[in-house]
Amino acid sequence: MDGTALARRLSERTAALAAKITERTGTAPCLATVLVGEDPASVTYVKMKQNRCAKAGITSRHVELPAETTTEELVAAITALSEDPEISGILLQHPVPHHIDERAAFEAIAPGKDVDGVTMHSFAAMGFGLPGFVSCTPGGIMRLLEEYDVDLTGKHAVVVGRSAILGKPAGMLLLEKNATVTYCHSRTQDLPSIVRQADVLVAAVGKAEFIRGEDIKPGAVVLDAGYNEGNVGDVHFESAAARASLITPVPGGVGPMTIAVLLEQTVQAAAAQAGLDLAEL
Repeated sequence: MDGTALARRLSERTAALAAKITERTGTAPCLATVLVGEDPASVTYVKMKQNRCAKAGITSRHVELPAETTTEELVAAITALSEDPEISGILLQHPVPHHIDERAAFEAIAPGKDVDGVTMHSFAAMGFGLPGFVSCTPGGIMRLLEEYDVDLTGKHAVVVGRSAILGKPAGMLLLEKNATVTYCHSRTQDLPSIVRQADVLVAAVGKAEFIRGEDIKPGAVVLDAGYNEGNVGDVHFESAAARASLITPVPGGVGPMTIAVLLEQTVQAAAAQAGLDLAEL
């Protein structure tokens, strides 16, 4: 499953919409990125997102805070962005330093600017199938399944991982498309036997090549949402690809789609804040 190609097409459509919004309002959509500390991977991710923003006609404002920033200071900074009419969407790069209450920081993001889909408001919207912003990686996974015409109705989808912004919402979005969903995690007993039942497998466990080919049901669709040291995912690609009907590579699969959905949702937020109907642009 070629996430790079699909992300490119999605970003081209997003750029066209961003240009129309800019033309209509005189102001380009703007994504605010917030980074606490100097974690090298986080710094790289933020720069990559800023570069993608520029290519899509989205401006960016970067807020960089020292590692010793308190929860209260971070919440205040995010609240200010939430109240700033020039900001369309807000991205808090995570994880944040351990002493910060990450959930409190996420909840300071106004729901209408939660383009990364990390607040409880967005989580509830995904759970109830209501309009709102989806978590970007699960959203990217769903777009890939749609692109490759994977009919989820009645299929057994197994999600390995239960984080609040990846595993849990991925399962809810799959359920909304009529899949039968099983969540697995670090305390699941006899995990391989459950993985072998998956018609659709979402790997989001954060362990390099944790899932091996012998545990993949022949003909299964495999979506690897992991990214680990050594440029590998949570699934052993070569052995899994020999059994799967469709599989996402790492890199080039789910990763590009995550950023593409982030940019798309930033433009959607900008349109909503300007009172514009995207369907009419």
